[in-house]
Amino acid sequence: MTSAAAAGTPVDGVLATVGIVLSLVLAVWSLVASVRDRAPDRSHLIGLAVVELALLALAGTALIAIVGGDRPDEAGTFAGYLVTLVCLPPLAAVLARMEPTRWGSAIIGVICLVNPVLIVRLQQTWEVVGG
Repeated sequence: MTSAAAAGTPVDGVLATVGIVLSLVLAVWSLVASVRDRAPDRSHLIGLAVVELALLALAGTALIAIVGGDRPDEAGTFAGYLVTLVCLPPLAAVLARMEPTRWGSAIIGVICLVNPVLIVRLQQTWEVVGG
Protein backbone atom coordinates (compact mmCIF):
# COMPACT_ATOMS: atom_id res chain seq x y z
CA MET A 1 0.00 0.00 0.00
CA THR A 2 1.45 3.32 -0.99
CA SER A 3 0.80 6.43 0.99
CA ALA A 4 -0.19 8.32 -2.15
CA ALA A 5 -2.91 5.76 -2.90
CA ALA A 6 -4.43 6.14 0.56
CA ALA A 7 -4.19 9.93 0.70
CA GLY A 8 -7.51 11.63 0.99
CA THR A 9 -9.53 8.63 2.14
CA PRO A 10 -11.70 9.14 5.21
CA VAL A 11 -10.25 6.05 6.92
CA ASP A 12 -6.67 7.22 6.59
CA GLY A 13 -4.80 9.81 8.57
CA VAL A 14 -4.71 10.87 12.19
CA LEU A 15 -7.78 8.96 13.40
CA ALA A 16 -6.56 5.71 11.87
CA THR A 17 -3.10 6.21 13.35
CA VAL A 18 -4.53 7.01 16.79
CA GLY A 19 -6.75 3.91 16.65
CA ILE A 20 -3.82 1.70 15.67
CA VAL A 21 -1.44 3.10 18.28
CA LEU A 22 -3.99 2.96 21.13
CA SER A 23 -4.94 -0.60 20.21
CA LEU A 24 -1.32 -1.75 20.09
CA VAL A 25 -0.45 -0.08 23.41
CA LEU A 26 -3.43 -1.71 25.11
CA ALA A 27 -2.59 -5.05 23.47
CA VAL A 28 0.94 -5.01 24.87
CA TRP A 29 -0.30 -3.84 28.27
CA SER A 30 -2.90 -6.61 28.43
CA LEU A 31 -0.61 -9.35 27.18
CA VAL A 32 2.02 -8.37 29.76
CA ALA A 33 -0.69 -8.62 32.43
CA SER A 34 -1.62 -12.04 31.10
CA VAL A 35 1.98 -13.26 31.21
CA ARG A 36 2.22 -11.95 34.78
CA ASP A 37 -0.89 -14.00 35.62
CA ARG A 38 -3.01 -10.91 36.28
CA ALA A 39 -6.71 -10.55 35.61
CA PRO A 40 -7.89 -7.46 33.74
CA ASP A 41 -8.66 -4.60 36.07
CA ARG A 42 -10.57 -1.35 35.77
CA SER A 43 -7.68 0.31 33.93
CA HIS A 44 -7.92 -2.26 31.13
CA LEU A 45 -11.61 -1.56 30.75
CA ILE A 46 -10.96 2.18 30.68
CA GLY A 47 -8.34 1.53 28.00
CA LEU A 48 -10.92 -0.39 25.98
CA ALA A 49 -13.32 2.54 26.31
CA VAL A 50 -10.67 4.95 25.02
CA VAL A 51 -9.90 2.63 22.08
CA GLU A 52 -13.63 2.36 21.35
CA LEU A 53 -14.00 6.15 21.29
CA ALA A 54 -11.15 6.43 18.78
CA LEU A 55 -12.69 3.71 16.61
CA LEU A 56 -16.13 5.33 16.76
CA ALA A 57 -14.58 8.62 15.61
CA LEU A 58 -12.98 6.78 12.69
CA ALA A 59 -16.27 5.07 11.85
CA GLY A 60 -18.14 8.37 12.09
CA THR A 61 -15.71 9.98 9.68
CA ALA A 62 -16.20 7.13 7.22
CA LEU A 63 -19.99 7.30 7.51
CA ILE A 64 -19.99 11.06 6.96
CA ALA A 65 -17.94 10.54 3.79
CA ILE A 66 -20.36 7.86 2.59
CA VAL A 67 -23.35 10.14 3.22
CA GLY A 68 -21.46 12.84 1.30
CA GLY A 69 -21.28 10.58 -1.76
CA ASP A 70 -17.77 9.12 -1.44
CA ARG A 71 -17.93 5.33 -1.47
CA PRO A 72 -15.62 2.33 -1.51
CA ASP A 73 -16.04 -0.09 -4.40
CA GLU A 74 -16.76 -3.02 -2.08
CA ALA A 75 -19.37 -1.37 0.13
CA GLY A 76 -20.54 -4.61 1.73
CA THR A 77 -17.03 -5.70 2.66
CA PHE A 78 -16.25 -2.23 3.98
CA ALA A 79 -19.43 -2.25 6.10
CA GLY A 80 -18.56 -5.67 7.50
CA TYR A 81 -15.09 -4.54 8.54
CA LEU A 82 -16.48 -1.31 10.01
CA VAL A 83 -19.15 -3.06 12.09
CA THR A 84 -16.64 -5.64 13.30
CA LEU A 85 -14.16 -2.91 14.21
CA VAL A 86 -16.58 -1.01 16.46
CA CYS A 87 -18.07 -4.17 18.02
CA LEU A 88 -14.81 -5.83 19.10
CA PRO A 89 -13.81 -3.59 22.06
CA PRO A 90 -17.21 -3.92 23.82
CA LEU A 91 -17.09 -7.66 23.15
CA ALA A 92 -13.60 -7.79 24.68
CA ALA A 93 -14.87 -5.97 27.77
CA VAL A 94 -17.77 -8.38 28.23
CA LEU A 95 -15.63 -11.48 27.70
CA ALA A 96 -12.89 -10.17 30.00
CA ARG A 97 -15.44 -9.54 32.75
CA MET A 98 -16.79 -13.07 32.29
CA GLU A 99 -13.25 -14.48 32.57
CA PRO A 100 -11.64 -12.71 35.57
CA THR A 101 -8.33 -14.56 35.20
CA ARG A 102 -5.19 -14.09 33.16
CA TRP A 103 -7.21 -15.28 30.16
CA GLY A 104 -9.41 -12.21 30.42
CA SER A 105 -6.29 -10.09 29.93
CA ALA A 106 -5.30 -12.31 27.01
CA ILE A 107 -8.71 -11.78 25.40
CA ILE A 108 -8.27 -8.01 25.55
CA GLY A 109 -4.75 -8.29 24.17
CA VAL A 110 -5.71 -10.47 21.23
CA ILE A 111 -8.72 -8.36 20.27
CA CYS A 112 -6.57 -5.24 20.43
CA LEU A 113 -4.15 -6.92 18.01
CA VAL A 114 -7.02 -7.50 15.58
CA ASN A 115 -8.10 -3.83 15.52
CA PRO A 116 -5.06 -2.52 13.57
CA VAL A 117 -5.55 -5.27 10.98
CA LEU A 118 -9.17 -4.23 10.53
CA ILE A 119 -8.18 -0.57 10.16
CA VAL A 120 -5.66 -1.44 7.45
CA ARG A 121 -8.28 -3.57 5.69
CA LEU A 122 -10.71 -0.62 5.81
CA GLN A 123 -8.05 1.52 4.16
CA GLN A 124 -7.38 -1.11 1.49
CA THR A 125 -11.08 -1.59 0.80
CA TRP A 126 -11.61 2.14 0.36
CA GLU A 127 -8.67 2.39 -2.05
CA VAL A 128 -10.30 0.00 -4.53
CA VAL A 129 -12.22 2.89 -6.15
CA GLY A 130 -9.06 4.79 -7.04
CA GLY A 131 -7.00 1.67 -7.73
